[in-house]
Amino acid sequence: MRVEGAVTSLTCRGQDDQFFIGTNKGQMYRSAYATFKEELVAVCHTEAVNDIVFPEGHSDLFVTCSTNDIRVWYTPERLERLRITVPNVTCHAVEVTRDGMVIVSAWNDVKIRAFVPATGEPMYEINNAHNLGVTAIAATSDCKQIISGGGDGQVRIWNIGEKTQKLREVLKEHRGAVSCIKTNKNDKEGVTASLDGTCVIWDLVRYVRKQMILDNTLFKCVCYHPGEYQIITSGTDRKIVYWEVLDGSAIREVQGSLSSSINGMDITSDGASFVTGECVVGAGERRS
Repeated sequence: MRVEGAVTSLTCRGQDDQFFIGTNKGQMYRSAYATFKEELVAVCHTEAVNDIVFPEGHSDLFVTCSTNDIRVWYTPERLERLRITVPNVTCHAVEVTRDGMVIVSAWNDVKIRAFVPATGEPMYEINNAHNLGVTAIAATSDCKQIISGGGDGQVRIWNIGEKTQKLREVLKEHRGAVSCIKTNKNDKEGVTASLDGTCVIWDLVRYVRKQMILDNTLFKCVCYHPGEYQIITSGTDRKIVYWEVLDGSAIREVQGSLSSSINGMDITSDGASFVTGECVVGAGERRS
């Protein structure tokens, strides 16, 4: 019998003739005493999951990233469909383009990597994308531009051609690592969150700042309300705050956690509910 990784646990299945094997590579196998052949039944990342994204309009597949790899999962069967391995580096963020044809990813070795979602085949790499590693990534809805954020606090816009990737613009407002990037539906506006306690709303036509939001927190996540007249932020202060896009003023505030920082957040398409991620996953309803 051969399994991936070192065996860390063994257990029998009651009175049955089967037993289970766990490994340090996040794999769980099932085997029978009679055959002594392994069957893979469950897998997971071996390090922290840094980002999760569903392709636009699809709930059957989602993509996760962690240290050493990106994985594509099939929701109905709860199975891993594809694993893209890049040894000895960490993927901080991942995005699937609107057309579903490219997985774009941000890595701590200062590279942006793109892959074919169906096969995991590399499409292109952007070297030296950010001096202190790439920490956030987003793609415009026309799939012609990538917006990246780095540990250096810079936001960079890249033009993506059929065989070329060219730097279009560099935006400098943040003084800390960029933690999250979101764009609105028409790609004319975007928002970036940073660990320096600022969120910046950008004009992506003129490439200038429209508004800056300051708060006594390290912003970990930001998203647009579906109406796009508000943004929602959260971070280490454990608060979920709604802000006006027009003038950057705070509208309402909700306590999102009692114990730990909120590291991820998303909102439903109707704006009625949002979900947050911390040590545990929680869901909330938007109240007027």
